[in-house]
Formats: sequence, C-alpha cells, structure tokens
Amino acid sequence: MVSITPCCKKNSSLRHVVYSLVLALMLGASGLAVAETLTEISQLRVERAEEELQVSAQVQFDLPSAVEDALLKGVAMYFALEAEILRERWYWYDRKVTLAERRLRLIYLPLTRRWRLNVTSGVGPESNVGLALNQNFDTLVQALAAVKRVSGWKIAEMGDIDSGGKYKLELRFRLDLSQLPRPFQIGAMGKDDWDIATSMAIPLSSQTLR
Repeated sequence: MVSITPCCKKNSSLRHVVYSLVLALMLGASGLAVAETLTEISQLRVERAEEELQVSAQVQFDLPSAVEDALLKGVAMYFALEAEILRERWYWYDRKVTLAERRLRLIYLPLTRRWRLNVTSGVGPESNVGLALNQNFDTLVQALAAVKRVSGWKIAEMGDIDSGGKYKLELRFRLDLSQLPRPFQIGAMGKDDWDIATSMAIPLSSQTLR
C-alpha cells in the first residue's frame, strides 16, 4: 500500500505558509491605510474679506511619541502650511495663480518649562515668508492647538485673481523633516511615526470671488 500522508502534510504546510503571507500583506496594507488617515484637514472654509481671500481650517493629527520625545529633548519641530490657488484649464495643466506659505517652529524651553511657537507667513505669486509672530504656551496641548488651528489666514489679494475663471484651492500641511538636524532626518526617513502630512483641494465658488 502506498501512503500519501507525507504529501498531504506537505500541501497543508504550503497552504499554511501562503495563508500567513497573504494575511501579513493584508494587515500591512491596512496599517498603511490607517497611517495615511492619521492626519487630515477639516472645517476648511474660504471667505472674502474686503480685498483679500482668507482661509480657516482645522488640522487633525496625533503627535507621534517619537516626535514628542524629540521635542522634550529640545529638538525644534517645523510644520509647513501652504495654500495654493490654481486656475483650472481644460486644455492644459492648471495655472498657479498665487501661493501663501506659513512656517511654524515649535520648541520646548527646559529652563522655563514652556513651549514657544514661532509663526512666519507670506503671500504672493511666489511667496517669500516674512511676517513673524511669537507665542508662548504653558503646555504642549496648548501649543499644538495653535499649530492645528487656521483662522482668518490671508492667502491672496483679490487683485491677483481674474474675474470669470474657475479656480480651486489646494491646502497642504506637513511636518518638514528637511529642517531637522541631520541625525534625526536619517532616523525619521521612511518611518510612519514621523509621517505627518495631508492635503485637501476645494473649488472656489464665484460668490466667494466676487
């Protein structure tokens, strides 16, 4: 009599390995999807105030433990916020009309046990960040609330926008790893717990631009 038990065991083991690999890939893909949704923009609103356009929004993210640990060691973190207005063109790529930039530098001051947030901003066809504002906070929670909140931010002069066209706004937010000390840049490269970035695009209504 010929026994087929070893073959069956071999096939069973092979199926188990394949199943484990597929499950691992599925879990990995799920983990990536979660990482991509950790940072998001909500309550995005564009309004006209006199002869300028203003943006208000809320950025939502949880500060990764690795980033918080670096902050507590005195490493400054830089966040970048960009608002770009594009004119839509059906026959070619959308044309960039104006760009507003905001740079936020957050650092912990051990001697005073306080947090300092430095905000610089600029607006124009090719923005050069210039205007600066410094704020101090007692807690990290308070400082992060200021980082995440965008209220009445000037992003364009109405004179930069021609009447009659179709426009859209792209708002982008990220942790700027290029500003970190070199050792931290290398350590953070490709790691999900340093990946704080999101963007959102909305059309600008004709009522807003009038």
